[in-house]
Amino acid sequence: MRRRLAVLAALALTAAGCGSTESADSGGPDEVKVGLISILDVAPIYLGQDKGFFEKRNIELTLRPAEGGTETVPSVLSGNQQFGFSNVVTLLLAQAQGLPVKVVSNGTNSTGADGKDFGALMVGGDSAIRSVQDLAGRKVAVNTFQNVVELAVRASALKADIDPESIEFVKLPFPDMPAALTEGRADAVFVVEPFQQIVLSRGGRALASSYVDTAPDLSVAMYFTSKQLIGENPDLVRRFTDAMNESLAYADTHPDEVRAILPTYTKIGQEVIPDLVLPKWPAQINTASVEAIAELAEQEQVLPKKPDIADLMP
Repeated sequence: MRRRLAVLAALALTAAGCGSTESADSGGPDEVKVGLISILDVAPIYLGQDKGFFEKRNIELTLRPAEGGTETVPSVLSGNQQFGFSNVVTLLLAQAQGLPVKVVSNGTNSTGADGKDFGALMVGGDSAIRSVQDLAGRKVAVNTFQNVVELAVRASALKADIDPESIEFVKLPFPDMPAALTEGRADAVFVVEPFQQIVLSRGGRALASSYVDTAPDLSVAMYFTSKQLIGENPDLVRRFTDAMNESLAYADTHPDEVRAILPTYTKIGQEVIPDLVLPKWPAQINTASVEAIAELAEQEQVLPKKPDIADLMP
């Protein structure tokens, strides 16, 4: 928690100096920049851009890849980007730290189906680990400390009636996790697609669907903006939200088109795409799941205090 608090505390200084948003010339479209990670989860916004959902609302969209939410949050608060995509824990932590962030639409959800989710807690095929209970004293790789992935693994540990503190969490990028299992650098990993398929192709197996263990139909990530932009240009925020909601609904009902657009912005190989387990993209945020993960994050001391969820949500 200390590392992430230090990063987000520094963002408060950035927020204090938020610049004004960029305005389009009179009569032209609004130029909107969105910070996001180039992963499966953000397929709807790329699909919506391709389908003209933003253009018909007079928005000229520029999508800017980022490393993660802790990079996107300061860009949005400084006015360099108008909107961003981030996991729910980073946004809850930002709100708890007093940063002026506001969710504008849903981002991505767990499928809610145990054993059929787009992410899983996994081990190698020859591992002696047979269940989550066997992870006590073992190394488990997560992509970022004190984030939605680590919290989800902690939820699986609690469900299995073991102390999450008995697990040694190690930080590895998702692309490195399949090799880490093979080389013994981690006893288990939590991976999302397409890396889930890579682990399976090497004989690995799932121990738990940790997002499912965290909350039913978990809202994993969301799109957000600054409160400053909402105050300065509420009409733009409304139009972006409407376009985003249409994009989410379209992606959720057109999985073949989602798979077709993935090679245009990710490095996912064509041979893997047909087997990917896609997340759900409901337009409506599962607020109950946000409340559940906030409670878990406070319990596990990821959050310094209980966040004001009503203040964060649209």
